[in-house]
Amino acid sequence: MAMLLHACCGPCAMYPLELLTGKGESLDLFWYNPNIHPQFEWDRRLANLGLAADHYKIRLIKDDDHCEQEYWESKTYLKEYETRCDMCYDIRMDAVARYASENGYDSFCTTLLVSPYQQHEKIAKIAQDKASKYNVDFEYIDFRPGFRQGQDMARQIGLYRQKFCGCIFSLEESKFRDKIYRSFE
Repeated sequence: MAMLLHACCGPCAMYPLELLTGKGESLDLFWYNPNIHPQFEWDRRLANLGLAADHYKIRLIKDDDHCEQEYWESKTYLKEYETRCDMCYDIRMDAVARYASENGYDSFCTTLLVSPYQQHEKIAKIAQDKASKYNVDFEYIDFRPGFRQGQDMARQIGLYRQKFCGCIFSLEESKFRDKIYRSFE
């Protein structure tokens, strides 16, 4: 049975990969995160996910769709979604479920489920809806017990550990905003 594991970044992938490969799961990583902004942050997270994939010798499938700042800033998501997070989860889980279905995977999951800062129930519901829509299984795994372990593992192999979720709104709200921008000047 093959699983497609959506990954938001290298550090969040570490514990799920450790757990799943330790159980002998057959899986590939899937990068689809058009919410991540600005472009240098998107590039940095993708590069670090590549390092995590290499560390575990896992195939990384990349979708090169990236954030359109004007779309996010226009707040058009409010017409269809209650919150920006709802939109973000919906867009990404739709892409991973569709890709899994179209490419012969038995199931999918997401590394978003490792973070104690994410809305697990909402992610699980949206992912299950997308699984039904595309006729593929969503495998809910609560990776949160390994969050700190995964962060330590990421630190050990030198991965960049970001200070905001990735979207333009969280960047603007982050107390690290100026530091993040200065690091790319």
